[in-house]
Amino acid sequence: MLDLDRIAALRHAPVPPARHIIDGKRCAASDGATVDVISPVDGLPFATMAWGDKADAEAAIAAARSAFDDGRWSGLPPARRKAVLLKWAELIEQEALDLAVLGVRNNGTEIGMALKAEPLSAVATIRYYAEALDKLYGEIAPTEPGVLGLVHREPVGVVGAIVPWNFPLMIGAWKLAPALAAGNSVVLKPAETASLTLVRIAELALDAGLPPGVLNVVSGPGATVGEAIALSNEVDVLVFTGSGRTGRRLLEYAARSNMKRVYLELGGKSPNIVFADAPDLKEAVKVSANGIFRNSGQVCIAGSRLLVERSIHDAFVAELATFAQTMAVGDPLDPATAAGAVNSLTQLEQTLRFVEEARAAGRRIVTGGHRMHEETGGYYMAPTIITGVTPEDRLAQEEVFGPVLAVIPFDTEDEAVAIANGTDYGLAAAVWTSNLSRAHRMVQRIRAGLVHVNTYGGSDGTVPLGGVKQSGNGHDKSLHAFDKYLDLKTAWIKL
Repeated sequence: MLDLDRIAALRHAPVPPARHIIDGKRCAASDGATVDVISPVDGLPFATMAWGDKADAEAAIAAARSAFDDGRWSGLPPARRKAVLLKWAELIEQEALDLAVLGVRNNGTEIGMALKAEPLSAVATIRYYAEALDKLYGEIAPTEPGVLGLVHREPVGVVGAIVPWNFPLMIGAWKLAPALAAGNSVVLKPAETASLTLVRIAELALDAGLPPGVLNVVSGPGATVGEAIALSNEVDVLVFTGSGRTGRRLLEYAARSNMKRVYLELGGKSPNIVFADAPDLKEAVKVSANGIFRNSGQVCIAGSRLLVERSIHDAFVAELATFAQTMAVGDPLDPATAAGAVNSLTQLEQTLRFVEEARAAGRRIVTGGHRMHEETGGYYMAPTIITGVTPEDRLAQEEVFGPVLAVIPFDTEDEAVAIANGTDYGLAAAVWTSNLSRAHRMVQRIRAGLVHVNTYGGSDGTVPLGGVKQSGNGHDKSLHAFDKYLDLKTAWIKL
């Protein structure tokens, strides 16, 4: 149950200026620069944060390198690292509602989703990797007599992590928790429009006993701070969630510097495929709507392409539109709100341009397609359903990252597969069917890192999340996430 009085008290509470965390110290930008933090709830500034540059990034990287090399964290026994991470999770949990409200003011996610998906998700992720870190064993190779082959797992060194604005704590924890659990040091660059909660949990990490320099946070523009991290020869691994354009640039920077390993999650254009034999079409309507319209569609795995078998297309779309129109859009700090604010005015305007382009091309706007509550100053958009979309339309090919659903009919299973696989992306997908054989066939045939069956979303930390094609490489979540942050070292010993 949400504490409504606490939410009301925090709604307009003063927020201390956010500073960098470098070598265990809260510090201003090297040149003193700051920037106003604009809330998408009302379009007004409500905080300031340090606005870093190359010098700040380089100072953070130097601190991380020193911390790693002297073993203040990487050299600790696993049990000691575990205790610190568990304490960190405990401190985050104690501030969970405060962090959730701060995050809502910063990025607009509706409070009901924000509490669960942000601080509480981060808590669960940190605890998962804290408990896992002392269960990672080395190996003894099956060598010939007289030779002992050992395989050691060692931390990679300094990890650069660049995370997005839509779920900064959840996605940040996916990077930070396994990287720190494995013994690495980290330099984190939050998104320009959603840095506040990540700065706060980094402060809590210091309070939990994380040694100085092990986790450093530098806020600022990607063009300076992100570039400095990606080009640094002292960063061993770079992890990123965001746009494909930025991902390509990071790969170029890695090639120009020390050829650091780069792991990318670059979004998707995920197909949500509904067959006429779906076990519960009303449930499919509800889940499909939430799969694209919650958090105003600003979800990496959002089911932004709805593929519906032609025999049920019209009826399904009509029910979906009716449900979408009942979703309360507005104040994200109101627990009754189903979809909060779009993160920024820039993002809102970009999303509306997609709709206008579809309208100009003769596609049908079934519902939505317009800005809402403009009088509040906030950035709100009505859930939007567009039919008549062809698989080749830009709306069906490019990630909108807003509350816009492109609907495409299909006649056969083969056609559904062809449409589903017909983009550059391959992050997530869903299939609704009562046919067990078809479900298994579709899982095998759809090119995506995650395929849901008769649901959409909800996978927990026990399974990996990663993309194929231009949705990226590497995996967050599950024990497989450790693969990014550990090196294998062989010892070949003649006895």
